[in-house]
Amino acid sequence: MALRNLREILLLEFNAEITRILNNAYQGADLTRRRQASFDALNPSPGDTIIDIGCGNGLLTAELARAVGPTGKIIGVDPSEAMLKAGIDRCSDYENVAFSKGFANSLPIADGTAEKAISVQVFEYIEDVGGAIDEALRCLRPGGRMVISDLHFGSLIWYSDRPERMSKMVSSWDQHFVSGTLPERLPGILKAKGQHVEVLLHVTLSDHELRPDGIAIMMMHLMRQYAIANQHVEEQEAQSWFAEQQTLSDEGRFFFSITQFIVVARKSA
Repeated sequence: MALRNLREILLLEFNAEITRILNNAYQGADLTRRRQASFDALNPSPGDTIIDIGCGNGLLTAELARAVGPTGKIIGVDPSEAMLKAGIDRCSDYENVAFSKGFANSLPIADGTAEKAISVQVFEYIEDVGGAIDEALRCLRPGGRMVISDLHFGSLIWYSDRPERMSKMVSSWDQHFVSGTLPERLPGILKAKGQHVEVLLHVTLSDHELRPDGIAIMMMHLMRQYAIANQHVEEQEAQSWFAEQQTLSDEGRFFFSITQFIVVARKSA
């Protein structure tokens, strides 16, 4: 399986409350910062054709559509019909956006279609990363720019008065992706394929408060449900872990930090 479906990974029912929490986080300060950093690294220009690999609910797709203008085109690709519907609804006012159902390892796009391609928080779920890179390169024109942006979970620092319980929750979450340390290998993979890595950027998301629109609260909800659904920890233990983080924030002792790495490469001629 090239790109795992998040619903299948998490074994979650995305009810109204979970959907609200996810929407808050996607549009909140943390995820907006990482999306903006990835956007800036891509440097979209008027008239560009850009592939948004794993476009999800279309937030980045819409931002790219505005940047390239009516002479450009954005192609959003995602394996989830629900996400594609959300993206189509979000981008309904943009005539320069097209969506297709597809996987990162088999993009439904002709060779040499685009000047640029971007993927945010997708490649860590891909088993054949090399194949996905080859696919993105196939769709790019010579000299085209590719931006791959993923979290490095080895950078996670998360305070708890119960470090052993925190370790269990993090170990559970580590099973929901193919690789939580992909960014450290990406430059080498690209160079081995003869591609030029222009720059490695990073944005660190950290806080001393548990904010309602932050990445930490989003991860807490998803991690708790994932750990319970997969029976990695007892429900009471997962609930206690969640409650502890809220208490730490109330007491002024909350601390969370994780880093997103952005690899910018250019396709060889």
